Amino acid sequence: MSKEFFDAVTAVANEKGISEEYLYEKISAALVVAAKHEFNGKDIVHCDIDPEKQKIKLYVTKNVVEEIEDEDTDLTLEQAQLIRKSAKVGKTVDIPLKTKDFSRVIAMTAKHVIRQGIREGERGMMIQEFRSKNQELLTGKVERIDPINGNVILTIGKNTAVLPKTEQVPGETFKEGDNVKVYVVDVKDGGGKSPKVMISRTHPGIVRRLFEQEVPEIFDGTIEIKSVSREAGSRTKIAVLTKDEDVDPVGACIGPRGQRVSNIVEALGGEKIDIVKFSEDAAEYVGAALAPSEVCSVEIIDESAKSCRATVPDDQLSLAIGNKGQNVRLAAKLTGWKIDIKPESGFFEGTGTI
Repeated sequence: MSKEFFDAVTAVANEKGISEEYLYEKISAALVVAAKHEFNGKDIVHCDIDPEKQKIKLYVTKNVVEEIEDEDTDLTLEQAQLIRKSAKVGKTVDIPLKTKDFSRVIAMTAKHVIRQGIREGERGMMIQEFRSKNQELLTGKVERIDPINGNVILTIGKNTAVLPKTEQVPGETFKEGDNVKVYVVDVKDGGGKSPKVMISRTHPGIVRRLFEQEVPEIFDGTIEIKSVSREAGSRTKIAVLTKDEDVDPVGACIGPRGQRVSNIVEALGGEKIDIVKFSEDAAEYVGAALAPSEVCSVEIIDESAKSCRATVPDDQLSLAIGNKGQNVRLAAKLTGWKIDIKPESGFFEGTGTI
């Protein structure tokens, strides 16, 4: 094989991001598959590739016998000694093969196997890259938008992924060339096809990762995100906690002049965010979770069923419940408690129960 062949392998490896060792394994396998056709498919063909010496050794191993039973696998002592003088009956002899002697069909077979190996290598690299980013935040560039189903095709690094319409924030629009932040929900093997990468802009995980990016105290572990509840495109509630008495977890997440949370709100297309302090005290936690509403008190009704009643000022009732019950619904999801909203005056009891 010429120097150009090995240079070509190096070029392909660099272009596709696949190791040369992997390509040589596939090329070796392809040559063996092709050559086996000359011996009726018998498993007697071998291939050794030495990139350092830039040599390829393709050979068939035959048995040295007194009487030939199978011409594909056997040769006589006289025949063997023409190849290797020290050959003996009962031993084997490696017979060099020349790739230029292969038929056109065999050459095409080898070419197909090599191409398949490259595709498998690319798919493996893609799976590895996305799995290393599983449950992480990535930025993709919009390549095109499907006019029929609304799915957005993104280029992420050297790979592509589809952001389904169902995983897009209601009301948001995209155009080709936009940079979009997405959350990798899961990565599954495609079973011989491209891996199935599930990305989303509605998953609560995207909020967690955005806060980790914007708030150093979360990234370094000083502040912990305990829970997130979200209705994408409308409102998110996030509960935070710190064991450092000198750190205000809510204030740190808001940032100087509200800049940190503003950056996150902008990345989410204007979605409102309530940041509350987590507490092991259920009543205190539920009261905080009902922000921005004021809460007079929270009564635990049934601890085992995690049911409670929050009393709010009469003028705060609609705020506590929220538009179509959204605020109390998100608070219940954030805390894990069933919440009944009661006005301070006692009128309209049970108006907001989640």
